[in-house]
Amino acid sequence: MLKAKKSLGQNFLVNAGVIQKILNAAKITNSDLIVEIGPGKGFLTEELRKKANRVIALEKDHRLISILKNTFHGSGNVEIIESDVLKFNPYSIFPSPYSIIHNPYKIVANIPYYITSHLLRTIFERWPQPTLIVLMVQKEVAQRIMAKPPDMNLLVLSVQFYAEPKIISYVSRGSFRPMPKVDSAIIRLVPNDNQRLTTPNQQQLFKLIKTAFAGKRKQLKNTIGSEVLKNTGVKPESRPEELSLNDWLKIADNTKIVL
Repeated sequence: MLKAKKSLGQNFLVNAGVIQKILNAAKITNSDLIVEIGPGKGFLTEELRKKANRVIALEKDHRLISILKNTFHGSGNVEIIESDVLKFNPYSIFPSPYSIIHNPYKIVANIPYYITSHLLRTIFERWPQPTLIVLMVQKEVAQRIMAKPPDMNLLVLSVQFYAEPKIISYVSRGSFRPMPKVDSAIIRLVPNDNQRLTTPNQQQLFKLIKTAFAGKRKQLKNTIGSEVLKNTGVKPESRPEELSLNDWLKIADNTKIVL
């Protein structure tokens, strides 16, 4: 019997009811192309392939590749790729801008929780934009992503810049094997085209935000300076966790970081 690797954060989802909630959240149709990250033993993959036109499953664990290929051999619409998603070149699936326009895709996954922040940055910054992202993540991380002032953080600002997040359902640890030490949540992210179009210099924007959060207990006048806050309506005595995404966009616009 193949054992889960702790080093890869493997906890296989085995609850059929939870899998159905993921499918419902993803609103899968028979024309959809689905990219699944970390299919594990293929429990979610099996249900995805029944509803979608095509499923591309990226699995890092070499031990699972033969199992997955044997399981879905002859299915016709499942492709198993051995790859670390953080290093994967998505343009090997979408070789040109033309192909991604005419082949929109969704990401659906029960991901290793330790890669959540890195994975989201990778998808948002390096991948062609998906039409929808549905992920199983740690409950506390999902709650952080949904934070509002005065409890903002780098993760929530990054996610909300690129997408509209929503927690679909909380999931108990008993829905996985082996059972993790934390509860989970299904989160749906709808990518936001407008922010990408109006903020081409997003790296500089986040450099400003990171500078402020590096001195989290300090007031903004002591981290990014009072000068950049003029005409923004943001008080120099404010702390970074008290600011909304719109506040940061105003500050960036005021400093001519955003066009």
